[in-house]
Amino acid sequence: MFEQAAGLALVAAIYPPAALVAALYLASARPGKTTAFYVAGGFAVAAVIGVIALIALRGGGLSLPHHHHTRYGLRLGLGVLALVAAVVIYKRKPRATRKAAKQARSGKPKKPGMIERLTADPKPLTAFIVGVIMFGPSITFIAAVQVVATAKADLPSTFVAMAMIVVLTVLFAWLPLVAYLVAPDFTTSNLRRLEAWLRRHGKPIIVAAVGLIGVLLVIQGIVGLS
Repeated sequence: MFEQAAGLALVAAIYPPAALVAALYLASARPGKTTAFYVAGGFAVAAVIGVIALIALRGGGLSLPHHHHTRYGLRLGLGVLALVAAVVIYKRKPRATRKAAKQARSGKPKKPGMIERLTADPKPLTAFIVGVIMFGPSITFIAAVQVVATAKADLPSTFVAMAMIVVLTVLFAWLPLVAYLVAPDFTTSNLRRLEAWLRRHGKPIIVAAVGLIGVLLVIQGIVGLS
């Protein structure tokens, strides 16, 4: 249970925009406090959604032996959704390109998106809200929770597994903060280079991560149903 849940949670953590926002906050006037609120928002939404999903899946009896086919059918369905999401992300044009095309058609200046507006003037409260938005539920996160929900685990093991999922899912938010607290100058300079690299390669990384988890879940579902 722990190995599968950890693997899925790590894939869920691979979300380059989350690291870009963390880099932005760490370069603000109050880097430590602002980024801490951003991390807190991520932890809050991941914990709440995780508990809700866990209760719903456990309430449906998916951990019971006679729901074997339902359990693996859910994994197969999540895998198909992940593959579809990977294709959609791959085919979707970058946001900047879409905005430029829309501006060219309308002749009006482009309006900044919600995240751009909230991060324009970094403050603790808005950083918390951005954390909630950035780390909302994803297919890979739900897939990690369903591993725990469908396992025959006692309450302490379930609690530890869920805590592990939440911590790993928000990895791209709290890891830069911890690195900054340990070595501020080194972290800031390297985050700038990481930010530039992620802006160039972020989309292929997301597509590969979501596609990989889709393939794994589809294989698990088919094998479990056969």
